[in-house]
Amino acid sequence: MKRWKKLLLLLLVLLAISQLPFVYRRYKLGRLQAAIQRLNSESVRSENLGGPTEFKGVIHVHSFLGGHSTGTFADIISAAQANQLNFVVMTEHPSSNFNTAEMTLKGNHGGVLFVNGNEVSTAQGDRLLLIPGDAQAADDGKGSTQEVLSRRSNGLSVVAYPQEFNGWGASGYKGIEVYNVYTNARRINPVVMFFDALWSYRSYPDLLFATFYERPNESLKLWDEQIKQRGERIVATAGNDAHANIGMSLNDSSGKTLLGFKLDPYERSFRLVRMHVLVNLPFSGLVNSRSLQEADLLEAISAGHCFIGFDLFGDTTGFRYDAHDEDEDRMMGDEIKLGNEVRLTVGLPVAGRIVLLKDGVVVADKSAVSKMEFVTREKGSYRAEAYLPQLPKPAGDQPWIISNPIYVR
Repeated sequence: MKRWKKLLLLLLVLLAISQLPFVYRRYKLGRLQAAIQRLNSESVRSENLGGPTEFKGVIHVHSFLGGHSTGTFADIISAAQANQLNFVVMTEHPSSNFNTAEMTLKGNHGGVLFVNGNEVSTAQGDRLLLIPGDAQAADDGKGSTQEVLSRRSNGLSVVAYPQEFNGWGASGYKGIEVYNVYTNARRINPVVMFFDALWSYRSYPDLLFATFYERPNESLKLWDEQIKQRGERIVATAGNDAHANIGMSLNDSSGKTLLGFKLDPYERSFRLVRMHVLVNLPFSGLVNSRSLQEADLLEAISAGHCFIGFDLFGDTTGFRYDAHDEDEDRMMGDEIKLGNEVRLTVGLPVAGRIVLLKDGVVVADKSAVSKMEFVTREKGSYRAEAYLPQLPKPAGDQPWIISNPIYVR
């Protein structure tokens, strides 16, 4: 055999060997998908007609208005409907030429409640989500973080990208975006992701998320620390940071796509992580998105009556976290007086692992349970995380649910 043929054969053998890890990862994604399907079939959700109504949606979404996306309103509405979302919170980048918050989706469209908002960057480089947005957002880049927060007399102000945030001394923000899809995705090795996509994109495009999803350790630590230092209630949110701008396409002169693909279409982004919000509504038969009003939604989120669900790995609808004593019943986000003792109750729609943390430190950890009770006689901020160890790694090792705290005072 000629030398060049031997070299070519050797290169082909090495190439084949280099692909074995990606073939194996594709096999694991197939096992993960099958496990998720089994889990969803086992899920049990009890209806409590006397309790709050649960709505699911996404926060931190951008359209073509902000300049970093070509996504249309029709794309976003269609994606929300496909995911059966009840609400979508838009967070448009401001423009000096027009009011993006006024021009973006707002109100009910296609059975989905849209809330208009802005993502702004202050003069200090801190980024905030202002919900709802306003015409002044375009000038917020000239003001300090405190000045931007101080001008907001109502609405919800959320710290975005907390690991890059420097204005922790400022007051006025009500929430911290403890998880962000884009921040997590920045850890991706592009070469590894290219071959993962080559082998798995056609069959498991959504589950490629599982190959890089990790618990947001630093952001959760910052959140726990701020709650303890300030002695205030601070709500945790998750950001889809949906732009639908990653991919390649060939367009004609009218903008119509002739050939191409998109790795992060809205429909996929909206499946990865969602906010589940518990809203106290008077029960009047069938409850749907049209029953949900912007003021009620923002009030519930601000109060921390919500949790983060990584619904890609299993529908988190039906998760509950409550507190009880001799006189009071409270839900996540609320305060409760200590008295002699407080009973904390966590309920999952399917059996899994429940971890309870006090001021960021684990105080209880139980596996293979759908309900856990914990009696505390100490003050503190108590929050829950849920895991699904029955799912193959790496998904089984990462949080499935992150609750907001109950504050024992």
